Amino acid sequence: MFEIKVQTGETLVAYTCSGEFDLLVAARRSGINIPVGCRGGGCGMCKILVLEGEYEQGVSSKAVLPDIERQQRYSLACKTYPRSNLHIRVTG
Repeated sequence: MFEIKVQTGETLVAYTCSGEFDLLVAARRSGINIPVGCRGGGCGMCKILVLEGEYEQGVSSKAVLPDIERQQRYSLACKTYPRSNLHIRVTG
């Protein structure tokens, strides 16, 4: 299990997530509210910035998450799988 710290504005909350679930699913199961739309990597509503930690990205639309943003460590919570403890900021 990994600890996921979520920053939304001035609020910081934490939950745990195993590497088998994406951040959005685990957040919802923990009662943490990350904006959600399609849950398939196509709408961008759950966009996050990974401030610290290692993760794996699943397939998502380049229209909502272009390569330059991927290089800057932006991701979509619905397609992000933790590989260590993470600190993320919700941007979507």
